[in-house]
Amino acid sequence: MISQALTHRSLISRLLVGLVFGFVVLLVLLFIGDARQVSQQVAAFRWVLMPVVMGLTLLNYILRFVKWDFYLKLIGIQDYPKRKSARLFTAGFPLAVTPGKVGEALKAIWLNRETGVSIAAGVAVVLAERVSDGLAVLALSTLGVIAYPQYWPAFAAVLTVLLGVVVISQIRPLAIWLLEFAGNLPLVGRFAHSLSEFYEGSYLLFKPKPTLLASGLGTISWLGEGIGFYLILIGLGVAPGWEMLANAVFILAFSIVIGAASTLPGGIGASEATIAGMLTLVVGLDASTAAAATLLIRLATLWFGASIGLMVWAFSPELFRLSDPLESPPILSSPANSDQDI
Repeated sequence: MISQALTHRSLISRLLVGLVFGFVVLLVLLFIGDARQVSQQVAAFRWVLMPVVMGLTLLNYILRFVKWDFYLKLIGIQDYPKRKSARLFTAGFPLAVTPGKVGEALKAIWLNRETGVSIAAGVAVVLAERVSDGLAVLALSTLGVIAYPQYWPAFAAVLTVLLGVVVISQIRPLAIWLLEFAGNLPLVGRFAHSLSEFYEGSYLLFKPKPTLLASGLGTISWLGEGIGFYLILIGLGVAPGWEMLANAVFILAFSIVIGAASTLPGGIGASEATIAGMLTLVVGLDASTAAAATLLIRLATLWFGASIGLMVWAFSPELFRLSDPLESPPILSSPANSDQDI
């Protein structure tokens, strides 16, 4: 079971792997860009822009929370207090830096304990978040991929996987056949019931209307971070302009795609390499400016979010007493009919 695999100790060890890996990547960036020059670039940055950048990151989180809440209602979680929902959502931020983001499955356990929804349905919500975010950043990358076709293979591969998940979930005979096939496998068969619950949740969440709404909302939220990246480049002395804005949005979005595809903790390493490399190859920045921009945007996005989540952890120690129930009684209501067009 997920709850048994994600013990407090195993979660901390996975988180430490991500933190250590992030620190190593930081050192590598400093080394590649020349530590002295990178430090000078960061010191010369127009720090008055950083609150705006972090405000755009917060906007991203707020819009993604709206999507999270939308998904919870689709699987039948009604009248769940927004404050508690937001606590679980933000507590999931540090889990993004666990290997393969496996720690994010813990959000499904928290939902189960607070609302009574099955863990499998909660995992379906986590998957839907990731898929809709992936489709959103791919949408933001489209024009850039057209302009720079060398990035097309990676774009197409990720798009195929994401659309495959959505399409297969909506072809019930195929999905049920796959579930039955999996149920006959020796190691998977005992989880057949959970897989069935996971599929029913996925079927609701990946219907066309919810998928379009969630992906559209995600496109707006991730566009905010792309604009924040543009402001960081401006703060480092890069000449402003519409082309630079378009490049900033494309580079950040595409780095998220590569980071997610890598399954590395938080995309650490893959995303940084993509940002720094594309700033050099596409925009023509020198190595030190590219490294400084990469460090600043990751601090203002990934590590800013992880810090918020860790603050929630500090005030919510009961989240990690996985053997104890949380204070809220089950509030699950009947989900929408799976045959109804949502």
